[in-house]
Amino acid sequence: MKIDNEKVVTLTYDMYVGAEGEQEELMEQATAARPIVYCHGVGMMLPKFEQALAGKQAGDTFDFRIACADAYGEHDEQGVMTLDKKMFYNGDGEFDEERVYVGNIIPMNTVDGQVVNAEVVEVTAETVTIDLNHPLAGEDLHFKGEVVDVRDVTPEELEAIRHPHHCGGGCHKGKCKKEKGCCCNS
Repeated sequence: MKIDNEKVVTLTYDMYVGAEGEQEELMEQATAARPIVYCHGVGMMLPKFEQALAGKQAGDTFDFRIACADAYGEHDEQGVMTLDKKMFYNGDGEFDEERVYVGNIIPMNTVDGQVVNAEVVEVTAETVTIDLNHPLAGEDLHFKGEVVDVRDVTPEELEAIRHPHHCGGGCHKGKCKKEKGCCCNS
């Protein structure tokens, strides 16, 4: 069976970052013990990733690159912000040093209530600098691996992918919550 839309694909790979012709750094591995499994064509993976794998089948190997512009974009300096340290106080009115330290990823709320991940890049006596860019922004990606399996997606899997917060799923434990923003109310 070939990789096509709505096929469940199991892969092993090594993902490297760095420009072609330069020393690359191994950034991620999907191993036989912990492969990546995704449903092709439903937006779970980068579009260029899916394009590179379309038509392959179990046993095929691959070796392709995705330029940063087609992956997570260039690093945007506007995504780096310095904020007042008081924004990171805990419920006791003290700075939350257990969560907010250089290198840690913390959830932040946007003005419209969305949750985004931010990397803490600096902590001073008065401020915390965060980076809202994706950790791989500005990086070219290089994938080398093998297609382990390709199979049809089941109707139940497809429903769970398309409606991850459906009332029948785990988020409401079978009970519809009539709350603002609940997918059941849209």
